[in-house]
Amino acid sequence: MVADIMHGLSAYFWSLFTGPVDLVLLVGLVGQGLFTARFLVQWIASEKAGRSVIPLSFWFLSLGGSAVLLGYALYRRDPVFILGQSLGTVIYLRNLALLFRERKAEGR
Repeated sequence: MVADIMHGLSAYFWSLFTGPVDLVLLVGLVGQGLFTARFLVQWIASEKAGRSVIPLSFWFLSLGGSAVLLGYALYRRDPVFILGQSLGTVIYLRNLALLFRERKAEGR
């Protein structure tokens, strides 16, 4: 029984990652790459500072990745993915607005 489950899972993942590559898939991968890059940027900035920091580029990568993935989800008509990326996009826009308002008030 376990062997059957493992065989079924391996066949599923094999077909998933060896299927045809089209423009929509590439757009989704670019969005996921942007979204993943934000964690690397945040980690590197925190290591350099010796404390946890969230650089401005983190929010731009978050917004870019979320927007591209939202477009991908809309094209794929995936309601779970659409809801998840929609909220994130709003949150990232709000964080950027707050950061720019703060910088303006500080005269930067």
